[in-house]
Amino acid sequence: RGPQLFKTDPAGYFAGYRATAAGAKHQEAFNYLEKKLKGDELLSTDDTVELAIGTLSSVLAANFKSQDLEVAIVTKDNPKFRVLTVEEIDAELTRIAERD
Repeated sequence: RGPQLFKTDPAGYFAGYRATAAGAKHQEAFNYLEKKLKGDELLSTDDTVELAIGTLSSVLAANFKSQDLEVAIVTKDNPKFRVLTVEEIDAELTRIAERD
């Protein structure tokens, strides 16, 4: 089935998601993700990172700089946890700005 995402609560209940959020304003972020992820389309790694940053920006009503964010990815092709560099995050922010 490939990579999967699960969220577990303190009581041990778990559920699978295509995308989820945790922390302050998690419900707003979850609703935003739900609207953006209609259907079963697959997102590229770049599109997934863009969606994550866009969700934070929208829900928190903030414009981020690359130094404000820490983004990590794990993919099927590269299953190691990898933190993106400031330059990679800056490239994603530029891509978001150009798309808007």
